[in-house]
Amino acid sequence: MDRQEKRAFVEFLANVFGSTSLVVVTQNKGLTVAEVTELRRRVRAAGATYKVAKNRLAIRALDGTQFDGIAPLLKGPTALAWSEDPVVAAKCVVEFAKTNDKLVVLGGALGNQTLDVNGIRALAELPSLDELRAKLLGMIQTPATRIAGLTQAPAAQLARVFGAYAKSGEAA
Repeated sequence: MDRQEKRAFVEFLANVFGSTSLVVVTQNKGLTVAEVTELRRRVRAAGATYKVAKNRLAIRALDGTQFDGIAPLLKGPTALAWSEDPVVAAKCVVEFAKTNDKLVVLGGALGNQTLDVNGIRALAELPSLDELRAKLLGMIQTPATRIAGLTQAPAAQLARVFGAYAKSGEAA
């Protein structure tokens, strides 16, 4: 990379750190090209980003952002994952790390709070924003269907009672 490319990359990462809510730091010793491609495909499909970055450039981009607490994690062959939804990037990386020993989650940051490996794993176990929205929508719709059922039940019961009286009147 020449100086201009390095400056552009630092600006890109600084913009990312300014707009995202979660950054996960991983160490990828010995991943094959096929494995990295598979990881990137999974992360991209989930709506997150996974990027290998030079540590020195990433530390420069971190300076002055809310994620500057992850700078000590940037040693050795590291890569960064981030997403708008805090759970998505953590979930993708942790799931891939379970099936591949060569990818190690070092930690990360959620906003200005630095997280260790256990914090990232706990975050990965949370439901995503879309899952939470679906559950909330289901909870909102359930009372409406119950109310509709309750309002229809008395009318149906009255119809049955009238029908029973009519049948007993015909029989008599």
